[in-house]
Amino acid sequence: MVAINDREKCCYCAGCPIVCPVGAIELLETKIVVDKEKCINCMACVKICPVGAMSIEK
Repeated sequence: MVAINDREKCCYCAGCPIVCPVGAIELLETKIVVDKEKCINCMACVKICPVGAMSIEK
């Protein structure tokens, strides 16, 4: 499982990169990028997202 984001829902609040304990999420100018190799599926990004743009892929 890997964290994914719904770019249409994302409000670019920058919460997910801040809470990611392994630095797997990067906020770029036009999108959020998740490094699937680094992601440990802790769901911190899912819990912090105010608009439900982050989820865990099964």
